[in-house]
Amino acid sequence: MSEAALFTLAFALYILSALVYLGSAFFKKEKGPKVGRALAAAGLALHTAALIARTVESGHAPFTNMYESLSFLSWATVLALVVMDLKFRIPKTGAYLMLIVVALVALASSPLMPKAATPLVPALQSYWLWLHVSVTLLGEAFFAVAFVTSLLYLAADSPERKDKMDAASYRSVMVGFPLFTLGGLVFGMVWAEKAWGAYWSWDPKEVASLITWLVFALYLHTRIVMGWKGKRSAVVAIIGFLLALFTYFGVNYLLAGLHSYA
Repeated sequence: MSEAALFTLAFALYILSALVYLGSAFFKKEKGPKVGRALAAAGLALHTAALIARTVESGHAPFTNMYESLSFLSWATVLALVVMDLKFRIPKTGAYLMLIVVALVALASSPLMPKAATPLVPALQSYWLWLHVSVTLLGEAFFAVAFVTSLLYLAADSPERKDKMDAASYRSVMVGFPLFTLGGLVFGMVWAEKAWGAYWSWDPKEVASLITWLVFALYLHTRIVMGWKGKRSAVVAIIGFLLALFTYFGVNYLLAGLHSYA
């Protein structure tokens, strides 16, 4: 089966998962979250096969242009959701996060995104591409979970619900932060030195990534050292994810730099 067919089937399962999660969250269907998670996992399996097929077809990592990176980010977000939902049983988070995934996949599927696999420019012909991009996007996927759980914390109307969302947000950042640190900063700087001859060039994407990292570092510092919880932590997590989105979308389209080809 072709990459496009697998991707389309995964998209259909993601839509069904979002609908089931929404139904279970708002109509209190007891078995709904399990079905929604199972549909998401089935879509994830097909999506994994699509990414493998893309890699075989192109001969390089499946995240070298915006179509591919949107596909990989949506895959990583579903993976993060499945992991955190198994741990915390968060159906409303599943509902909203799957809507984000559906939006990402719809954007990737749109005619705006060229889908042809093309040869890599010399700067991207490196195994560091796999390490830098994949680990960074996995970190951002867990930040997406923290974003949704933080919004749901602010909207929660009971202490129990607030505690659950606060804990899920904190655990998501605890997973996402080391991944983002390793992929976005450490692997990125090593690759930059090999490709451009300097670990740091004050490129717009480097600066935006650093600011995002500092915000999530602030989240963890204020929580672990200063005892922040609840509303203040939720606001910091929301700001951090919005900065991550700007780093991902805004820098690519608004600011020219060394990463303009990515």
